[in-house]
Amino acid sequence: MTGGTSGLGWAMARALAVAGSSVALTGRSGARAREVAADLPGAIGLPLDVRSESSVAAAVQEAWSRLGGVDMLVNNAGIGMRTVNPGFMTEPQGFWRVSPAGFRDVIETNLTGYFLMAREITPRMLAAGAGRVVNVSVNHATMTRAGFVPYGPSRAGTEAMSRVMAADLRGSGVTVNLLRPGGATATGMIPPEGPRPGGGSMPLLDPAVMGPPIVWLASAEAAAVHDQHISATEFDDWLRTRSSAGREPFE
Repeated sequence: MTGGTSGLGWAMARALAVAGSSVALTGRSGARAREVAADLPGAIGLPLDVRSESSVAAAVQEAWSRLGGVDMLVNNAGIGMRTVNPGFMTEPQGFWRVSPAGFRDVIETNLTGYFLMAREITPRMLAAGAGRVVNVSVNHATMTRAGFVPYGPSRAGTEAMSRVMAADLRGSGVTVNLLRPGGATATGMIPPEGPRPGGGSMPLLDPAVMGPPIVWLASAEAAAVHDQHISATEFDDWLRTRSSAGREPFE
């Protein structure tokens, strides 16, 4: 679980741990990752900078060794618009005002980081004959909203890359799926009070909304789920609809 010390990552790590999975959660601060992991049954905390190839290789090796293999990679680590424009909700800025350094940092974390993690772990999963990759994404509207460079493009890239990864791995035993919350979440990327992306004043989603779908994706029932885009807020209805259609839950 990358980015597992807070927000969506922590919520998913907790749900998996409570469900009985052994979880390796990561963060840029190894001390913080170990502290958070200590509160979860059977979890370990590891330092990881997803922008660094050497850090990624070291974290994957340690997780694989300490857990006796890794069945699922959850790519979640990310940074938001606040890092390039602290007032992005009330004073959005045009893309031409974004610093190249800020652009690169978001892309390298949110997109390149997903690539480096999947690139490192996929050969191990292929050798093991099975594995699951879940890439956390966002709503399509966020990808193209005014003032959302570079966050929007980073997540659009995540979606495109996931679809290509799924195509590359089809029939291999390693599955790739996208999971999104289904709305703005209370993770610190968006101020708890004030305007919301796209307008309106809907309350922020509790990160715990990601728990049920990620636990299901780790279950035996989801072994054949591949190339799906799952919205956590719509998960129950989506699963019910597909089941009532007389099909396997996913394919």
